[in-house]
Amino acid sequence: MPVLVITGTGTEVGKTVVTAAVAAATVAGGRSVAVLKAAQTGVGPEEAGDAQEVARLAGDVTVAEVARYPEPLAPGTAARRAGLAPVHPPQVAEAAAKLATEHDLVLVEGAGGLLVRFDADGGTLADVAGLLDAPVLVVTSAGLGTLNTTELTARELRSRGLELPGLVIGSWPGSPDLAARCNLADLPDVSGAPLLGAVPAGAGSLSPAGFRSSAPHWLAPPLDGTWDADAFAEVHGP
Repeated sequence: MPVLVITGTGTEVGKTVVTAAVAAATVAGGRSVAVLKAAQTGVGPEEAGDAQEVARLAGDVTVAEVARYPEPLAPGTAARRAGLAPVHPPQVAEAAAKLATEHDLVLVEGAGGLLVRFDADGGTLADVAGLLDAPVLVVTSAGLGTLNTTELTARELRSRGLELPGLVIGSWPGSPDLAARCNLADLPDVSGAPLLGAVPAGAGSLSPAGFRSSAPHWLAPPLDGTWDADAFAEVHGP
């Protein structure tokens, strides 16, 4: 099934911009893409959510949400406080599977980290990936503190028998400090997965045309790009 689940090691690590970059690179390669947001929180009914931001940056993609809640909280908490029905993993998996019948690639973007709860039963994005038997791309941060959260996420995926094809740094700083430069080698080591890209900080502020033309240069060939981890580390490593 052509589904890729995209999670992060936490909030604000660049999941949406990485999702947009993967979508843009895939579309540039001539394939059709759908983006499914499992649970959108923190936006009102008429506001643009993460999936719409992906479409703005990436271009010709189909977008969908399973549910939307107004407060910027974990989906289960946001649903409870809003008095709305929560999202359950089978709903997300069913929506992704339907989109997969009509598109070459479906990107399922989570909310927060891998184990953020969708419902009172403890359903998570990891459960969605398990139902779909889909690989999970992990978006991580560049600097100090990222090694612990990245390793924990990788361990959880493997404990569930889920495939971790690689990591993408969601916001590579213009002036990386020593920790970020060392993490180019340490992130693959602690996670047991390769680096598959590094999206520059501020990429989401580019014009859509600039974003689409640049996206393949931020991602490795498994993600339809041309980025090379060894060459990147030679330039930016310690």
